[in-house]
Amino acid sequence: MTPHNASDDSRWSDLERPPLNAAVLRRGLVREGSLWSEFEVVQRTGSTNSDLVDRAVAGKAGEGAVLVAEEQTAGRGRLDRQWSAPARSGLFFSVLLNPAEVPVARWGWLPLLTGVAVATGLSRAAGVDTALKWPNDLLVTVGGEERKAGGILAERAGEHGVVVGVGINVSLGAGELPVPQAGSLALAGAVSTDRDPLLRAVLRSLEEWYRRWRDAGGDPAVSGLQETYAAGCATLGRVVRAELPGDRALVGEAVAVDGDGRLVIATESGAREAVGAGDIVHLRAA
Repeated sequence: MTPHNASDDSRWSDLERPPLNAAVLRRGLVREGSLWSEFEVVQRTGSTNSDLVDRAVAGKAGEGAVLVAEEQTAGRGRLDRQWSAPARSGLFFSVLLNPAEVPVARWGWLPLLTGVAVATGLSRAAGVDTALKWPNDLLVTVGGEERKAGGILAERAGEHGVVVGVGINVSLGAGELPVPQAGSLALAGAVSTDRDPLLRAVLRSLEEWYRRWRDAGGDPAVSGLQETYAAGCATLGRVVRAELPGDRALVGEAVAVDGDGRLVIATESGAREAVGAGDIVHLRAA
Protein backbone atom coordinates (compact mmCIF):
# COMPACT_ATOMS: atom_id res chain seq x y z
CA MET A 1 0.00 0.00 0.00
CA THR A 2 1.34 3.46 -0.86
CA PRO A 3 2.24 5.42 2.29
CA HIS A 4 -0.06 8.33 3.03
CA ASN A 5 1.35 11.74 2.14
CA ALA A 6 1.48 14.05 5.17
CA SER A 7 -0.16 16.87 3.21
CA ASP A 8 -3.10 14.73 2.14
CA ASP A 9 -6.02 15.11 4.54
CA SER A 10 -8.41 12.92 2.56
CA ARG A 11 -10.79 10.44 4.19
CA TRP A 12 -8.34 7.66 3.26
CA SER A 13 -5.72 8.83 5.74
CA ASP A 14 -6.91 6.72 8.65
CA LEU A 15 -7.29 3.65 6.46
CA GLU A 16 -3.75 3.89 5.14
CA ARG A 17 -2.35 4.64 8.59
CA PRO A 18 -4.82 3.14 11.04
CA PRO A 19 -4.54 3.88 14.75
CA LEU A 20 -3.02 1.35 17.11
CA ASN A 21 -5.55 -0.99 18.71
CA ALA A 22 -4.76 -0.08 22.31
CA ALA A 23 -7.28 -2.47 23.88
CA VAL A 24 -5.99 -5.52 22.02
CA LEU A 25 -2.36 -4.58 22.64
CA ARG A 26 -3.06 -4.05 26.34
CA ARG A 27 -4.68 -7.46 26.65
CA GLY A 28 -1.75 -9.14 24.95
CA LEU A 29 0.98 -7.35 26.87
CA VAL A 30 -0.35 -6.59 30.37
CA ARG A 31 -0.96 -10.02 31.82
CA GLU A 32 -0.03 -12.20 34.79
CA GLY A 33 3.73 -12.54 35.09
CA SER A 34 4.48 -9.97 32.40
CA LEU A 35 7.00 -7.15 32.83
CA TRP A 36 4.49 -4.74 31.34
CA SER A 37 2.25 -3.37 34.08
CA GLU A 38 0.29 -0.69 32.23
CA PHE A 39 -0.16 0.31 28.61
CA GLU A 40 -1.47 3.63 27.34
CA VAL A 41 -1.76 5.15 23.88
CA VAL A 42 -2.16 8.92 23.55
CA GLN A 43 -3.01 10.63 20.29
CA ARG A 44 -0.48 13.43 20.54
CA THR A 45 2.14 14.61 22.97
CA GLY A 46 5.40 16.50 23.04
CA SER A 47 7.60 13.62 24.18
CA THR A 48 6.67 10.25 25.65
CA ASN A 49 10.02 10.20 27.44
CA SER A 50 9.38 13.53 29.16
CA ASP A 51 5.84 12.51 30.10
CA LEU A 52 6.89 9.16 31.56
CA VAL A 53 9.86 10.62 33.45
CA ASP A 54 7.50 13.16 35.02
CA ARG A 55 5.04 10.42 36.01
CA ALA A 56 7.78 8.25 37.46
CA VAL A 57 9.25 11.08 39.51
CA ALA A 58 5.76 11.95 40.81
CA GLY A 59 5.17 8.31 41.80
CA LYS A 60 2.39 7.92 39.23
CA ALA A 61 4.03 5.14 37.20
CA GLY A 62 5.80 1.93 38.16
CA GLU A 63 8.15 -0.45 36.44
CA GLY A 64 6.75 -1.81 33.22
CA ALA A 65 4.67 1.24 32.34
CA VAL A 66 4.45 1.73 28.57
CA LEU A 67 3.43 5.05 27.02
CA VAL A 68 2.85 5.22 23.27
CA ALA A 69 2.06 8.28 21.16
CA GLU A 70 0.46 8.25 17.73
CA GLU A 71 2.26 11.54 17.12
CA GLN A 72 5.10 13.33 18.91
CA THR A 73 5.54 17.06 18.46
CA ALA A 74 8.76 17.42 20.43
CA GLY A 75 10.35 13.98 20.33
CA ARG A 76 14.02 14.05 21.24
CA GLY A 77 17.05 12.04 20.30
CA ARG A 78 20.50 12.20 21.81
CA LEU A 79 21.97 15.69 22.27
CA ASP A 80 18.39 17.05 22.32
CA ARG A 81 17.98 16.57 18.57
CA GLN A 82 14.39 16.75 17.37
CA TRP A 83 12.56 13.63 16.16
CA SER A 84 9.33 14.21 14.27
CA ALA A 85 7.17 12.27 11.83
CA PRO A 86 3.60 12.29 10.51
CA ALA A 87 0.92 10.93 12.81
CA ARG A 88 0.66 7.12 12.88
CA SER A 89 3.66 6.75 10.55
CA GLY A 90 5.87 5.09 13.12
CA LEU A 91 6.23 3.68 16.60
CA PHE A 92 6.99 6.26 19.26
CA PHE A 93 6.98 4.89 22.80
CA SER A 94 8.71 4.91 26.16
CA VAL A 95 8.97 2.31 28.92
CA LEU A 96 9.84 2.66 32.59
CA LEU A 97 12.38 0.20 34.00
CA ASN A 98 13.64 -0.18 37.54
CA PRO A 99 16.68 -2.49 37.41
CA ALA A 100 17.19 -2.57 41.18
CA GLU A 101 19.12 -5.87 41.01
CA VAL A 102 21.70 -4.35 38.65
CA PRO A 103 24.56 -2.10 39.79
CA VAL A 104 24.04 1.46 38.53
CA ALA A 105 27.42 1.27 36.78
CA ARG A 106 25.87 -1.25 34.37
CA TRP A 107 22.74 0.76 33.57
CA GLY A 108 24.59 2.21 30.58
CA TRP A 109 23.85 -1.06 28.81
CA LEU A 110 20.11 -0.31 28.69
CA PRO A 111 20.16 1.68 25.39
CA LEU A 112 22.29 -1.04 23.78
CA LEU A 113 20.04 -3.77 25.18
CA THR A 114 17.03 -1.94 23.77
CA GLY A 115 18.73 -1.73 20.39
CA VAL A 116 19.27 -5.49 20.36
CA ALA A 117 15.66 -6.08 21.40
CA VAL A 118 14.23 -3.72 18.78
CA ALA A 119 16.36 -5.20 16.01
CA THR A 120 15.35 -8.73 17.04
CA GLY A 121 11.65 -7.88 17.23
CA LEU A 122 11.61 -6.10 13.89
CA SER A 123 13.48 -8.92 12.19
CA ARG A 124 10.79 -11.34 13.37
CA ALA A 125 7.75 -9.19 12.63
CA ALA A 126 8.79 -7.04 9.67
CA GLY A 127 11.29 -9.30 7.96
CA VAL A 128 13.77 -6.44 7.72
CA ASP A 129 17.48 -6.87 8.30
CA THR A 130 18.50 -4.20 10.77
CA ALA A 131 21.86 -3.16 12.13
CA LEU A 132 22.88 -1.13 15.16
CA LYS A 133 25.04 1.95 15.02
CA TRP A 134 26.72 2.56 18.36
CA PRO A 135 25.32 3.66 20.68
CA ASN A 136 21.64 4.05 19.84
CA ASP A 137 20.69 4.13 16.16
CA LEU A 138 18.78 1.53 14.19
CA LEU A 139 19.94 1.20 10.58
CA VAL A 140 18.20 -0.32 7.57
CA THR A 141 19.35 -0.68 3.99
CA VAL A 142 17.55 1.36 1.33
CA GLY A 143 18.82 1.18 -2.23
CA GLY A 144 22.10 -0.29 -1.08
CA GLU A 145 22.71 2.53 1.42
CA GLU A 146 22.63 2.47 5.22
CA ARG A 147 19.85 4.70 6.52
CA LYS A 148 18.78 5.56 10.05
CA ALA A 149 15.24 4.32 10.68
CA GLY A 150 15.12 4.54 14.45
CA GLY A 151 16.72 5.81 17.61
CA ILE A 152 16.81 5.15 21.34
CA LEU A 153 17.09 7.56 24.26
CA ALA A 154 17.51 6.51 27.90
CA GLU A 155 16.99 8.97 30.77
CA ARG A 156 17.13 8.63 34.52
CA ALA A 157 13.78 8.90 36.24
CA GLY A 158 14.38 9.66 39.88
CA GLU A 159 16.76 7.58 41.99
CA HIS A 160 15.67 4.11 40.92
CA GLY A 161 14.17 4.38 37.46
CA VAL A 162 15.24 4.62 33.84
CA VAL A 163 12.91 5.64 31.04
CA VAL A 164 13.89 4.26 27.64
CA GLY A 165 12.31 5.86 24.59
CA VAL A 166 12.18 4.36 21.11
CA GLY A 167 11.29 5.99 17.80
CA ILE A 168 10.97 3.90 14.63
CA ASN A 169 10.00 5.12 11.17
CA VAL A 170 7.57 2.52 9.86
CA SER A 171 5.57 3.67 6.83
CA LEU A 172 7.31 6.90 5.80
CA GLY A 173 7.71 7.32 2.05
CA ALA A 174 10.70 8.96 0.39
CA GLY A 175 8.96 12.34 0.26
CA GLU A 176 8.21 12.32 3.98
CA LEU A 177 11.69 11.69 5.36
CA PRO A 178 12.94 14.42 7.73
CA VAL A 179 16.38 14.29 6.07
CA PRO A 180 17.52 12.46 2.90
CA GLN A 181 19.76 10.16 4.96
CA ALA A 182 16.80 8.78 6.93
CA GLY A 183 14.98 5.55 6.17
CA SER A 184 11.93 3.56 7.15
CA LEU A 185 10.84 -0.04 7.37
CA ALA A 186 8.62 0.46 4.31
CA LEU A 187 11.49 1.81 2.23
CA ALA A 188 13.64 -1.11 3.40
CA GLY A 189 11.12 -3.60 2.00
CA ALA A 190 9.30 -4.67 5.16
CA VAL A 191 6.90 -7.55 4.64
CA SER A 192 4.51 -5.79 7.02
CA THR A 193 4.04 -2.22 8.22
CA ASP A 194 1.13 -3.13 10.51
CA ARG A 195 2.22 -1.35 13.68
CA ASP A 196 0.24 -3.52 16.12
CA PRO A 197 2.26 -6.73 15.60
CA LEU A 198 5.46 -4.72 15.21
CA LEU A 199 5.00 -3.04 18.59
CA ARG A 200 3.98 -6.29 20.25
CA ALA A 201 7.07 -8.06 18.86
CA VAL A 202 9.42 -5.28 19.97
CA LEU A 203 8.00 -5.11 23.51
CA ARG A 204 8.11 -8.89 23.92
CA SER A 205 11.71 -8.94 22.71
CA LEU A 206 12.56 -6.11 25.09
CA GLU A 207 11.02 -7.98 28.01
CA GLU A 208 12.97 -11.11 27.10
CA TRP A 209 16.32 -9.33 26.88
CA TYR A 210 15.71 -7.17 29.96
CA ARG A 211 14.88 -10.18 32.12
CA ARG A 212 17.95 -12.05 30.87
CA TRP A 213 20.22 -9.08 31.59
CA ARG A 214 18.62 -8.34 34.97
CA ASP A 215 18.79 -12.00 36.06
CA ALA A 216 22.52 -11.93 35.28
CA GLY A 217 22.98 -8.90 37.55
CA GLY A 218 23.52 -6.74 34.48
CA ASP A 219 26.58 -8.72 33.42
CA PRO A 220 26.71 -8.20 29.62
CA ALA A 221 28.84 -11.31 29.03
CA VAL A 222 26.85 -13.74 31.18
CA SER A 223 23.54 -12.54 29.73
CA GLY A 224 24.82 -12.85 26.17
CA LEU A 225 24.09 -9.20 25.52
CA GLN A 226 27.66 -8.10 24.77
CA GLU A 227 28.17 -10.84 22.18
CA THR A 228 24.78 -10.31 20.54
CA TYR A 229 25.22 -6.55 20.38
CA ALA A 230 28.66 -6.90 18.80
CA ALA A 231 27.29 -9.35 16.21
CA GLY A 232 24.65 -6.85 15.09
CA CYS A 233 26.69 -3.66 15.40
CA ALA A 234 27.46 -2.04 12.05
CA THR A 235 30.00 0.27 13.69
CA LEU A 236 32.49 -2.48 14.55
CA GLY A 237 35.15 -3.06 11.93
CA ARG A 238 34.57 0.39 10.45
CA VAL A 239 36.81 3.42 10.35
CA VAL A 240 34.94 6.05 12.34
CA ARG A 241 35.26 9.57 13.62
CA ALA A 242 34.15 10.05 17.20
CA GLU A 243 33.11 13.61 17.95
CA LEU A 244 33.68 13.83 21.68
CA PRO A 245 32.73 16.30 24.40
CA GLY A 246 35.00 19.32 24.57
CA ASP A 247 35.23 19.66 20.77
CA ARG A 248 37.64 16.76 20.52
CA ALA A 249 37.60 14.25 17.67
CA LEU A 250 39.10 10.78 17.45
CA VAL A 251 39.57 8.85 14.20
CA GLY A 252 40.31 5.15 14.07
CA GLU A 253 38.87 1.67 13.67
CA ALA A 254 36.03 0.65 15.96
CA VAL A 255 37.32 -2.69 17.24
CA ALA A 256 35.13 -3.66 20.21
CA VAL A 257 32.39 -2.81 22.66
CA ASP A 258 33.84 -3.26 26.14
CA GLY A 259 32.23 -4.58 29.31
CA ASP A 260 30.90 -1.12 30.15
CA GLY A 261 29.24 -0.71 26.76
CA ARG A 262 31.86 1.75 25.54
CA LEU A 263 33.13 1.77 21.96
CA VAL A 264 36.83 0.91 21.72
CA ILE A 265 38.62 2.78 18.94
CA ALA A 266 42.11 1.85 17.71
CA THR A 267 43.98 4.81 16.22
CA GLU A 268 46.75 4.74 13.60
CA SER A 269 49.33 5.22 16.37
CA GLY A 270 48.28 1.89 17.86
CA ALA A 271 46.58 3.43 20.88
CA ARG A 272 43.15 2.24 21.99
CA GLU A 273 40.58 4.52 23.56
CA ALA A 274 37.20 3.58 24.99
CA VAL A 275 34.50 6.13 24.17
CA GLY A 276 31.50 6.32 26.47
CA ALA A 277 29.71 9.28 24.92
CA GLY A 278 29.89 11.14 21.67
CA ASP A 279 28.72 11.23 18.08
CA ILE A 280 30.04 8.49 15.81
CA VAL A 281 30.40 9.01 12.08
CA HIS A 282 30.95 5.96 9.87
CA LEU A 283 33.71 6.93 7.45
CA ARG A 284 34.30 3.75 5.43
CA ALA A 285 34.70 0.02 5.77
CA ALA A 286 37.90 -1.06 7.48
